[in-house]
Amino acid sequence: MENLVQIGSVAKRGEAARRPPWLKVKVRSNDRFLELKKLMRGLKLNTVCEEARCPNIWECWGEHKTATFMIMGEICTRACRYCSVTSARPEALEPSEPKNIAEAVEQLNLSHAVITSVDRDDLEDFGSRHFAATIRAVKERMPECQVEVLIPDFMGDPLALERVLDTRPAVLNHNTETVPSLFKKMRSKGSYARTMNLLERVHAYRSRAGVSMTTKSGVMVGLGESIDELLSVMDDLRDVHCDVLTLGQYLNPTTKHAPIVRFYTPDEFAMLKEEALSRGFKHVESGPLVRSSYHAHEHVPSA
Repeated sequence: MENLVQIGSVAKRGEAARRPPWLKVKVRSNDRFLELKKLMRGLKLNTVCEEARCPNIWECWGEHKTATFMIMGEICTRACRYCSVTSARPEALEPSEPKNIAEAVEQLNLSHAVITSVDRDDLEDFGSRHFAATIRAVKERMPECQVEVLIPDFMGDPLALERVLDTRPAVLNHNTETVPSLFKKMRSKGSYARTMNLLERVHAYRSRAGVSMTTKSGVMVGLGESIDELLSVMDDLRDVHCDVLTLGQYLNPTTKHAPIVRFYTPDEFAMLKEEALSRGFKHVESGPLVRSSYHAHEHVPSA
């Protein structure tokens, strides 16, 4: 394991690091990409694909015609050091957003829709009612569509979490993002223990309700963690019965964000995938450009 830690290219701190060949992405705009972009603008919708500057946007929008919808605005109440989403005082929620998301899902004829959000710590219910309303709207309009949600931690509020769970999404995703030793530095308002507790509550809920809800989490690499720390996070996630794991390279959006400490090689990602599978994860996506909703429809056996 120690040799593997030394394989990746090391990035210069505080600079936009020069990316190795396996991280270069070609821009592939086409009619489908432009059609989806027009649809999002027409319905006044936000996507995490754009806000998080996802490197897979050309593939997902242009080839697969899929997108991850981001609800509750484009301004977040938190300021995680790795995230490009603007942090400030958010605006009021848009009441028509759940209906507009459902309309977009119908127009795209999606069989698997992914919905995420900014953090809304300014709201009494942390936005959980709006989240639930959006899920219900999609299900009512497209009953056959599987809904995957990537939720914030709702500051650990169990009632907020249960509001979302009561809508019975097919997949409940909550990203771990990084290892415990880096949480305070990278996610000042986050909590590793709270993340694990949330996923544990989801498993307890689905067991109690007898529903086949998939649980999922994602981790970024390259922020300064060790391989051993990553393996420990895998163990913790399996302890709370997390089913699906995504592992991808952290890429700093700007030089003002947390620097890339090093680049993991494709061989290292393959090794991490094998380690995760050996621990019992049902599905693992591990690669330099993997993000939590990349190939999301493939993460669920019944999809």
